[in-house]
Amino acid sequence: MLRIMSLCVFLAVLASQNVLAQLPDFTEMVKTNGVAVVNISTSQKPKPSPEATAKPQMPEGMPPEMEELFKRFYNNPDENGDGYGAGETQSLGSGFIISPDGYVLTNQHVVKDADEIIVKFSDHRELVAKLVGSDARTDVALLKVTASDLPTVTIGAPDKLQVGEWVLAIGSPFGFEQSVTAGIVSAKGRSLPGGNYVPFIQTDVAINPGNSGGPLFNMDGKVIGINSQIYSRTGGFMGLSFAIPIDVVMNVADQIKTKGKVAHGWLGVQIQDVTRELAESFGMKRPQGALVAKIIPGSPASKADLQLGDVIVEFNGQTIENSGDLPPLVGITAIDSPATLKIIRQGAAKTVTFKVGLLPDQPEQKIEASKPEAKPMNKIGIAVSALNDEQKAVLELPKGGVIVDEVGKGAAKDAGLQRGDVILRIQNTVISSLADFEQALKNLPVGKSVAVLVQRRGGTSYIALKLDK
Repeated sequence: MLRIMSLCVFLAVLASQNVLAQLPDFTEMVKTNGVAVVNISTSQKPKPSPEATAKPQMPEGMPPEMEELFKRFYNNPDENGDGYGAGETQSLGSGFIISPDGYVLTNQHVVKDADEIIVKFSDHRELVAKLVGSDARTDVALLKVTASDLPTVTIGAPDKLQVGEWVLAIGSPFGFEQSVTAGIVSAKGRSLPGGNYVPFIQTDVAINPGNSGGPLFNMDGKVIGINSQIYSRTGGFMGLSFAIPIDVVMNVADQIKTKGKVAHGWLGVQIQDVTRELAESFGMKRPQGALVAKIIPGSPASKADLQLGDVIVEFNGQTIENSGDLPPLVGITAIDSPATLKIIRQGAAKTVTFKVGLLPDQPEQKIEASKPEAKPMNKIGIAVSALNDEQKAVLELPKGGVIVDEVGKGAAKDAGLQRGDVILRIQNTVISSLADFEQALKNLPVGKSVAVLVQRRGGTSYIALKLDK
């Protein structure tokens, strides 16, 4: 019996040693790369305007259910303790050195509106940094300190990164310098609110306030991303972290260094994912691609042979599985270069060519539904009215449409229609008046999904509506 017990103990110890042998060892990687990771602190003097002391608002257009989830990784404590008082505000973040002569990468939101930027090195030196340039769309900033012979990181290839691969983060969470956390890649190509031009790398690496701007390393000790955002209900780590792929970052940094600004490629469409119901309505075998919900007037798309309802499934030969795959590919394409789209139109494949344009700044348009009068609900459960001339001008909808004044029980509510939505198309029928809308309702099939194009808060998208009876 004693021999059997001894054998069991021996096997258990052997098994535990085998498990430990399979776990990655990050010690050498940290020794080699930790010296190139820096702590970044900023200060901002109080401004006399009321806006300077107001608490920042979430970006417009972010879905309400997401507002509490996506938090930037820095706090602005001041003498009042809440970060929004009359004193000088400060923030903490991380960064990493990419050249021996003092170029440092970090997040744009770490240094935004800073009056002074201090870079602290692993040897405890502190140098004032100059902001060379930044790009809000990708959340990347390039800094420069006056120094030489600095240790640098090695840039990797995020396109070769595999889901399930081990990765390592080095940064300054909550101001604790040179903190190391590890995990695995959870997913690639994530599209997040406000980050359409970034195919984020999702990991379960523990990231907290202060890690923002720090590097994400692969097991070869190469940087494959910048830690940028977290998914959280509390502001702290909850298991989901997001990093900007380093190829996107370096493209931005190179443009800042050579041109002084960043230009993003532009197609000029509003797109959305294709659901199973929408795929059925468009005659597709499976959900795939980016569905064109709006074509911006004067954009490259408006000059190409693109139509509403087209589904883009390839860009320059690269497959588009989800709508989030398209913007990053267009964004990194050189301005004025030719590009090719493969689309599905009414169930048939087609090739479209266009010239990539420069992404402009476009303010969001908004319009409110008129106060509903007592109107009877139609068979899909909504009350509508025609757009007036003022509404057409604000929304840039010269062909008109009908606006949803009230939503009751029925197929429209089940499909997600809301008060204030403007209905522009039902399947292939353009809705320019109440008469068009009423005729389209008469022709609605029963038991089959129908694509309805709506405009909501300045953006357009398709929803799938099914009339059960």
